[in-house]
Amino acid sequence: MSDYTKIMAAVLAGHKANAAAAAQVLVDEGADAIKVIEDALNVAMDEVGAKMKTGEMFIPEVLMASQAMSSAIDVLKPHIKGGEVKSAGTVVLGSVKGDLHDIGKNLVKLMMEGGGFKVVDMGCDVSPEQFLEAAKENEAQIVGLSALLTTTMVHMEQTVKLFTEAGLRDKVKIILGGAPVDGRFTTEVGADGYAEDAGSAAALAKELLA
Repeated sequence: MSDYTKIMAAVLAGHKANAAAAAQVLVDEGADAIKVIEDALNVAMDEVGAKMKTGEMFIPEVLMASQAMSSAIDVLKPHIKGGEVKSAGTVVLGSVKGDLHDIGKNLVKLMMEGGGFKVVDMGCDVSPEQFLEAAKENEAQIVGLSALLTTTMVHMEQTVKLFTEAGLRDKVKIILGGAPVDGRFTTEVGADGYAEDAGSAAALAKELLA
């Protein structure tokens, strides 16, 4: 088993100690820390997302995998030289105005970060204006809107409309998620995509920016 395979297996298994140890071996062998993150850790988290989507992994396992990845990155960070890890893009993420649910949104954040995205987490009860300002300030390519209540879904439509009025819809992709949201609603409000779970959200973001 190669060292890359070992660190990926440790992440998939959610073994923090093994992931950190595998990262240390790679560092000791002179491996490029950035390549390890991009070619092993991010790839492993993509697989976690895929397994979550197919029901092969569940929320506790996803959280463990994310923690294992973080332990490996802690080992690798001091050895990053000659630049920064290449970002897959910047995502502004939040639960829409009036919605205080954040479990799903927090999982999406984990999967987005695992996929190499920089995530600006706006938290809950985020107004359309706040999403717009954050997207401008952080030069985001993706805005992710989460809603668990049917009564707050109207704010998704308002957010899409506000971005359109601001002339940013050709620069910013808007994706939706949450239990009451589906593909039909996404099309009706003019958003760019819908993700049924956290793993799908990260994959959708990469697909939209490809």
